[in-house]
Amino acid sequence: MTNHDEAAAVRPLTLAWVSRHLEVGERIVGTEALHGGITAEMRRLTIGTRDGGTRDLVLRTFVNVEHAEDRLNREAGALTLCTGTGVPAPGLVAVDPAAAHCEYPSLLMTHLAGRTVLDDEGLEARVPLLARQLVAIHALRPAERPREYVALTTADTVVTPKGADAAAWAAAIDVIRKPAPPYEGRFLHRDFQPGNVLFDVPPPRPAGARIAGVVDWAAASWGPADLDVAHCSTNLALLHGPAWGLRFAEAYEEAGGVLAAAASERLYWRVRDGLACSEEVQLVSQPWREAGRTELTTRAVEERLDAYVTALMDALG
Repeated sequence: MTNHDEAAAVRPLTLAWVSRHLEVGERIVGTEALHGGITAEMRRLTIGTRDGGTRDLVLRTFVNVEHAEDRLNREAGALTLCTGTGVPAPGLVAVDPAAAHCEYPSLLMTHLAGRTVLDDEGLEARVPLLARQLVAIHALRPAERPREYVALTTADTVVTPKGADAAAWAAAIDVIRKPAPPYEGRFLHRDFQPGNVLFDVPPPRPAGARIAGVVDWAAASWGPADLDVAHCSTNLALLHGPAWGLRFAEAYEEAGGVLAAAASERLYWRVRDGLACSEEVQLVSQPWREAGRTELTTRAVEERLDAYVTALMDALG
């Protein structure tokens, strides 16, 4: 077996577990570490097939991650739910959420072609595609609801960036001190953003992009559509500038999605997600730099977050 690097090596018990879930006559012929994930080890496994060809699978392993069992159960449920729908997600092959067979909790799934696209170029064409895809996710109706969403921040844990507009941030923090507004529940991806969407980009026409897959369903939840929209909006604002964060909610509604009727309710969810991001700017921006957006330093992203929160308070506050 060829390993592209040391990090790609699969642990012995996990290797045996994966092998038990292959077709008769298949074997693992190569492994490669995938980069970009924050909480999980991701590996692409090249499988030699009986007819001499190959196919790829992806192995996700949670090493020393809190709530790994819950996250893998949620991901397995979401992948099963997406099967046969218009939502292009990996196919579930096997899951070992409690590490009964593997060294660590693991999930094996099919590999989707396509790549993440984080550049500014072609963004105008991608935003409506992202919006339509999220509307399709929210239209899924699971037989068994996943657990309720978890709010990722509180008024007391927000980290106001250095040099931020203090009045705007104080007003934003006051917004999330209030109880969450009532909402109609929907199936949420809960981490829907450009880093978890694969595009099939026919070179050299970025405008011809098409979504090839949506990955990383480990936080799938039940909650307001506004929360997923807010999360993608924050990510777009940080990656491409505050105006794109404001634009995404419009694109979602243009695609047929329904958001909270009252401006104050829409503001609550968008501010809540923006402020949640304040606590992990470094964590969020590192994969972007590794993917080539080297100008997105922690400081640059903090400045964009400040501009976005201020713009939200101006537009909706």
